[in-house]
Amino acid sequence: MIRQILASLIVLAAAAAAWVFFVPGSTATLASYGISLPFGPEPGAQAQAGPGGPGGRPGGRGGGRQTNVVTTPVTLATINADLQAVGEARAANSVTVTSPSGGTLEEVLVRPGQVIEAGAVIARLDADAEQLDYDRAKLAADDANATLTRTESLAGSSLVATTALTAAQLAANNANLELRTAEVALERRTISSPIDGTVGLIKVTPGNYVAAQTAVTTIDDSSSILVDFFVPERYAAGVAPGASVTVSAVAIPGSRFNGEVVAVDNRLDPASRTLQVQAEIPNERNQLRAGMSFSVALSFPGEQYPAVNPLAILWSAEGSYVWKYEDGKATKVMAEIVQRNSDGVLVRADLAPGDPIITEGILQLSEGAEVTLLSGPDGSTRAAQANP
Repeated sequence: MIRQILASLIVLAAAAAAWVFFVPGSTATLASYGISLPFGPEPGAQAQAGPGGPGGRPGGRGGGRQTNVVTTPVTLATINADLQAVGEARAANSVTVTSPSGGTLEEVLVRPGQVIEAGAVIARLDADAEQLDYDRAKLAADDANATLTRTESLAGSSLVATTALTAAQLAANNANLELRTAEVALERRTISSPIDGTVGLIKVTPGNYVAAQTAVTTIDDSSSILVDFFVPERYAAGVAPGASVTVSAVAIPGSRFNGEVVAVDNRLDPASRTLQVQAEIPNERNQLRAGMSFSVALSFPGEQYPAVNPLAILWSAEGSYVWKYEDGKATKVMAEIVQRNSDGVLVRADLAPGDPIITEGILQLSEGAEVTLLSGPDGSTRAAQANP
């Protein structure tokens, strides 16, 4: 234990002696505290060895030697210029065809995948009773209309009373309404397509009873498809109808399709802070189907910021900053960090592209300190410069 203490005291004494003999201004510092040493350089001699004296910097600050530094130029980087999102496709027009009334399904006249036009008959229900009602109503309407015609001719000759003419008109109107009712009931036994498109799977089988509003099939107009996707809140102001989009289908690797934004929701989702957007993609070759998932890419003007080497960033009580090389001196520039990337740090600072930022030797710098610029390890054109 005693040997360890003695060894520690010897090391401390040697360190103190080295500090006195080799650190400029050490004896002056001790003298300011009232401590004088019987050995070592005189305080006045150390003062002479400072700035302007032997070993000092000509006109320098702090009495140290001039610092060698290496710089890298400021570049411009753009962020928030591209957006990747995942979307789901649906047909531009899609209809689920249902049975307008209940009854036995008599026949189906289309097949899945068939392209049909609006008004094409998809299926028919049994219509014997409705046909009889229609025929009966038509006979009654024909008879009532004939009676009205005869009554009007007699009324012109003043052979019938006005009340008889009114009654004939009422009977004819009622008969025509009954005919129209029977006609609608007969039409509802036919299931038709309301749009042009491609027939989906048939969900009913002929011979079975079909209740009213039973889904029979789907009709999709896939001449173009709509892709619904969501964008983060930060992009909400930059998305507008007419913006170009590029999508790639997961089911068709290597394919890319171009389209445009056709609709933007009027509010953000408060839970996810995202905005729903809808894009339309032409589908002339019918490669795309409703329900497919897509990777959606959009481009924006983006935001440009100066990018500096990560090694150049330092911190102080005021915040982050960098040292800028200017006229042989180091100048402190406050730099608020915007984003950290693997190849650089984006900052909000008074910097221009090409400004030399000191990346090596930064720990020995002070505001306005004169520095010697060396060439960078990357071989860039930063030739060695010595200050006069």
